[in-house]
Amino acid sequence: MHELSIATSILKTAEAEVAKIKGNNVEEIFLEIGKISGVEITSLEFVWDSCMKNTVLEKAKIHITEPEGFARCAECNHEFKISKIYDSCPKCNSPFKEIITGQEMKIKKLIIES
Repeated sequence: MHELSIATSILKTAEAEVAKIKGNNVEEIFLEIGKISGVEITSLEFVWDSCMKNTVLEKAKIHITEPEGFARCAECNHEFKISKIYDSCPKCNSPFKEIITGQEMKIKKLIIES
């Protein structure tokens, strides 16, 4: 379950940002986790409480957005929605593509109590 290591990484980043401004705790955290990133949101939510206990994120309200997966075909330049990393172009059936969105794993914003 790599969601535990993702939660730990989010915590380390949040702690560093809180320390940087000499804040107290995070009130809200905004995450962007793409639908084809490989992260299971339910698994992340499952480990979140135990991982964040007694930390700056313990009482933070979590907001998660899940951008859809989109790709651009390397053969015909067609942009299309993908639900799996290995989806082929619906126009020319080429498997070669550039992923445009959907693989994100970002902390978009922290609201820190000072």
